[in-house]
Amino acid sequence: MTLVRNRHLLWQFILRNIEVRTKGSYLGTLWLVLNPLMMMGLYTLVFGVIVGSRFGVMEDETGLDFALGVFLGITIFNLVSEIFGASPTIIVQNANLVKRVVFPLEVLPVAAVGSAFYHFLITLALSLGGILAFGPPLTAAVLWFPVIILPIFLIVLGMGWLFSALGVYFRDLQHLTSFFSLAFFYASGIFFSAQTVKERAPEAWVFLKWNPFLHAIELTRDILLWDVPVSWQPLLYLYVVGLVSCATGYAVFVWLRPQFADVI
Repeated sequence: MTLVRNRHLLWQFILRNIEVRTKGSYLGTLWLVLNPLMMMGLYTLVFGVIVGSRFGVMEDETGLDFALGVFLGITIFNLVSEIFGASPTIIVQNANLVKRVVFPLEVLPVAAVGSAFYHFLITLALSLGGILAFGPPLTAAVLWFPVIILPIFLIVLGMGWLFSALGVYFRDLQHLTSFFSLAFFYASGIFFSAQTVKERAPEAWVFLKWNPFLHAIELTRDILLWDVPVSWQPLLYLYVVGLVSCATGYAVFVWLRPQFADVI
């Protein structure tokens, strides 16, 4: 496989993407910690304190419980939104590499996903630290976490290939993905639970139930915060969407790749 043969090149591009993000910044990598903490504080203040939102799953849920749930949701969704924002311009911004016949262009979207995953691990460490310090005790159910995250990784990988290929032909795609990212942000259950939607807005659930990111966030909260057994149906749905997205995105990328040099 191309990625296996070029694994060293892939690793170099991942490191480059990580370095570029903090290059020239006074605080450097520290921003990868400060940004999610500030965003969590802002959303918790607005939705948890001012609006008084609660997930409604735990008994006697506190504002701190809500904050931990929000932070966990943001942690997962940031992995998705980073690919939404970066992928449409990946190939265009590396036009010099497109002209090289032997260069494996498949590496570029995967490197973007790899650097996004690095940022995800940092925020995840903060989330788990907050849960250990202020949340319920972690149980053996935490071992389900990699199983839940794997299909999300497959989805964003497919998105990276698909959007980076389409971005060569449709330069306005980056503006559309910005809107899609915002739409998915509010539709992915970061500030509410699936149970709340089913009870209060069943007509919305007809559409929201197809959002894989909502199920991923819900399943993650189940095992880390709410002590709820893993539901097999949404987990299976995640894997189906993940495999289809990854395969489709790669197929479209390979199909359109021969014309990249002519279009750019």
